[in-house]
Amino acid sequence: MKNREKLTGNLFAIFTIAIWGSTFIASKKLLAFYTPAQIMLTRFLLAYCALWILRPRKLPLAGRQELVFLLLGLTGCSIYFYTENTALTYTLAANVSIIVAAASVFTAVIAHFSGEERFRKNTLWGFLIAFTGVVLVVCNGTFVLKLSPRGDLLALCAAGSWAVYSVLLRRASRGMDAVLATRRTLFWGVVTSLPLVLLEGVPYPAAPLLTPAGLGNFLFLGLLGSGICAVLWNRAFHLLGVVSTNNFIYLTPFITIVTAWLFLKEPISPLALLGAALITAGVIAAHRKPKAEKMLSQQ
Repeated sequence: MKNREKLTGNLFAIFTIAIWGSTFIASKKLLAFYTPAQIMLTRFLLAYCALWILRPRKLPLAGRQELVFLLLGLTGCSIYFYTENTALTYTLAANVSIIVAAASVFTAVIAHFSGEERFRKNTLWGFLIAFTGVVLVVCNGTFVLKLSPRGDLLALCAAGSWAVYSVLLRRASRGMDAVLATRRTLFWGVVTSLPLVLLEGVPYPAAPLLTPAGLGNFLFLGLLGSGICAVLWNRAFHLLGVVSTNNFIYLTPFITIVTAWLFLKEPISPLALLGAALITAGVIAAHRKPKAEKMLSQQ
């Protein structure tokens, strides 16, 4: 892999995780007026429209390819976001953050058995180190964890859904324009999210959307979080590999608590800072190649 491609992939992944870690704050504010399904549908619709403006041309697909993108819309959009947000109503946010962080190792296992990428020992060591850091960051000095089978199982489904989406996306979008592939995924995200909103039967309040705060949060989630960042994440998959890119997910909890400290004045404990150091060390460890692979790549 060329150094420039690797650097570009790392920058795309870091920028995306920085934004995704901040989206929890915007979502938390919008949850005062909207249901999780309503927020999910609105952000996907905004992102889809924005990517049409950015790349106003069609993406012709065969029937089998369309089915794969339907699965991408389900796993990476509607199922992932719905199970994660619903899990928060049944269990602690700490439980959800810790369990969803396991998506990286799930991705490595699926990628290995699907023949996409080989599972390395460094991936496992990086996971163990970073996961320890995630626990410290999420607890943020409180260490209050409570098992909730329904909520924890939903969070586990979210992690598994994201892992399936990650491996499918790299394989399905290989050789495609990242913007067009992301837009088609979002189309199916909108289609599969709509029934969830209709089944809830909750009126969609228009008034908050007309305020600067409400509109600003939705634009942040849709245009940046689900639009631009989804495209950059797709590109990072192809530049770094699906497993290496997903290792950056470990950084999400720390980004979230830093954002909460800046905008919601929530405190950060020394243990959370230690956790951040462990997460960084874990991501670096997971990225390191075995000596044998390094020698082969240099030949």
